[in-house]
Amino acid sequence: MDIKGKKVTVVGLGNSGLNAALLLKEYGADVRATDSRDTQAARAAAKKLESLGVKVETGGHTEGFIKGSTLVVLSPGVEDTSPAVKWADKYGIPIIGEMELGSGFCKGRIIAITGTNGKSTVTTLTGEMLKEGLKDVVVCGNIGNSLCGEIKKIRSDTWVVLEVSSFQLERIESFKPHIAIILNITDDHMDRYKKFSGYFNEKLKVFVNQDRGDYLILNNDADNLKNLKDKAGSKVLFYSRLNKDGGSAYLKGEKLFCRVQPGVEKEICSVKDIRLKGLHNIENVLASSLACMLAGVPESSIKKTISGFMGLSHRFETVDTINGVEYVDDSKGTTVDSTYRALESCEKPVILIAGGKDKFSDYSFVKDIIKKKATDIVLIGEAAGRIKAALKDAARTHEAGDMFAAVEKASDLAKEGSMVLLSPMCSSFDMFSSYKERGEVFKKAVARLKDPRIAAKSVR
Repeated sequence: MDIKGKKVTVVGLGNSGLNAALLLKEYGADVRATDSRDTQAARAAAKKLESLGVKVETGGHTEGFIKGSTLVVLSPGVEDTSPAVKWADKYGIPIIGEMELGSGFCKGRIIAITGTNGKSTVTTLTGEMLKEGLKDVVVCGNIGNSLCGEIKKIRSDTWVVLEVSSFQLERIESFKPHIAIILNITDDHMDRYKKFSGYFNEKLKVFVNQDRGDYLILNNDADNLKNLKDKAGSKVLFYSRLNKDGGSAYLKGEKLFCRVQPGVEKEICSVKDIRLKGLHNIENVLASSLACMLAGVPESSIKKTISGFMGLSHRFETVDTINGVEYVDDSKGTTVDSTYRALESCEKPVILIAGGKDKFSDYSFVKDIIKKKATDIVLIGEAAGRIKAALKDAARTHEAGDMFAAVEKASDLAKEGSMVLLSPMCSSFDMFSSYKERGEVFKKAVARLKDPRIAAKSVR
């Protein structure tokens, strides 16, 4: 990508925007950056860029800042309704996303992983399998540091394992992963897309530029993904937990197999080797294993990684057991489908803590599984009212003002042999800075059940 001497404006100064601006500056662009926020983080990013000679504005966008740009680079969180986008359109300025920019400088082979649920687990697990197989690996994207921020580490023999969100795919042009994985596409981000079809179609962009030298891996157990084979220009491989004849990676009895070459079946592991909780994690292991087999990782390295992989923090993570009650942190469960999958995996009676920033999802989707698995629901946050209305009499419903009150209420309701599960179905931004902070506050609230001296402060 030739950007030397060109006037490029970056919109948004989070991790993605800051790294995009730094990359552009390094490759000789005349960089400007603008952020609608005037936060401590935005000011810190501005200070860093200004020290390099980059002109920055914070606390709002101005038309003059956009006008005259050759290119505009958007951070994933910037929506089409932003004034910066409207001015770029007004002046006919091309707009790309940070991931598109990074891919233009990426020398390595990309494994792009998208889906509504399981992206971070599959991204991390795939990266670990590749490392165990002695590959040079960079793991980045929506999971942590942006692609632009990792370009210096990427060589021609590097495998780039990239977690990809629908937001990042909105503004791609030539982004082309060698291996693309779609895990599932279910209801999410209806506050941004309004219709499910809009969200669904953005996810499909992950394979739009692939050709016959590339691979697309799809979940054969997801009804809305089965028929995508004819839309792809790449080689399409399926994986399945439910059907041993359902693809190139599958569960047969209690064992997982991959069949990358016709007629050559290779055993990957046994179900008992998987330390991750939940049936859905069998699917995640199948997806990662298939991708790594394509990348040349031996099955022995794949099996060793699976048997040692403990999973991610805040993803169905047991925090403690107190008076016979298990407390589980699934704060990363920010969608209705992820909470459904978490509940599906529960073998104990559940007291569910849910709620947060409302993404206008269809909460009634979990009504039947809640009837089957949960005795009580404790609701917090902005979405509490909508969730309560959608679930009606699925379980006894209670409300709490903050996370500490929610955990105390759940503890009062819980009986020996039951589980208190935090799985919010919502994002965290009404009360917390991230799902990680929400999960840490939950852990602190659980610890307080043992030691009341711990300060009960769940919000800033």
